[in-house]
Amino acid sequence: MAYIKLKGVSYKYPEGFLAVDNIDMEIEKGESVAIIGQNGAGKTTTVKMMNGLLKPMSGEVFIGDLNTKDYTTAQVSRKVGYVFQNPDDQIFHSSVYAEVEFGPKKMKIDEKRKEKLINYSLKWTGLKKHKYENPYNLPLSIRKFVTIASIIAMDVDVVILDEPTAGQDLVGTLLLSNILKELQRRGKTIITITHDMQFVVENFNRVIVMADKKIVKTGTPKEIFWDFEALDKAMLKQPYISSLCYKLGIEGDIVSKQEAIDAICKKLNIE
Repeated sequence: MAYIKLKGVSYKYPEGFLAVDNIDMEIEKGESVAIIGQNGAGKTTTVKMMNGLLKPMSGEVFIGDLNTKDYTTAQVSRKVGYVFQNPDDQIFHSSVYAEVEFGPKKMKIDEKRKEKLINYSLKWTGLKKHKYENPYNLPLSIRKFVTIASIIAMDVDVVILDEPTAGQDLVGTLLLSNILKELQRRGKTIITITHDMQFVVENFNRVIVMADKKIVKTGTPKEIFWDFEALDKAMLKQPYISSLCYKLGIEGDIVSKQEAIDAICKKLNIE
């Protein structure tokens, strides 16, 4: 049985805007899933319902055996951590350490394990040298890692990241990839909303495409990024590697750099 299950879920905001319209979605424990689509497709509303920040207008959202309708946001957030797109919407402490400590402290995790979790999260996010600094004295790209560290320190089952690569350079994006691999190694379920298609290809096993408040298609990166009908419907473009190979007439539904290198070498008869 899927660990996260959305059954006939819809959500309408108080002003009357329908953001998600009768969707079904299943995500297994330990899966790494990217949700993609244009702004207004319903992505953020969908993941906020998984975290309990929003309650479905109709339908049900299950996290394991837990129906989010029956629990508070605080209770659901012990299982599902949500990293906001804008870190300034999440940070409210005057030091990195205090920010990262807040979650496990609120959860009443014992002192020894709490310190272990804080140090672990600071290490993997590269924040050890900043632990006593005010987060607002740090650049936006680093503040984003403060919010990621605060969720990692809570040791939740599910980590949701909203546009984690926004504002990141190559170094930051590589650090994000390493964090995702480490979380996967530990069996965490990872869900990411992103407009960075190459980041999707390099880090996620399954992709869910949303458009017009509904799910358009679910599949592997290869199945998604060579389905031009689905991409057109969601107004999305191929990752740059796939697009380049398509324009060069290189066959093979290529999505990764290594696949492109191998295909080009084969085309040019290079061993």
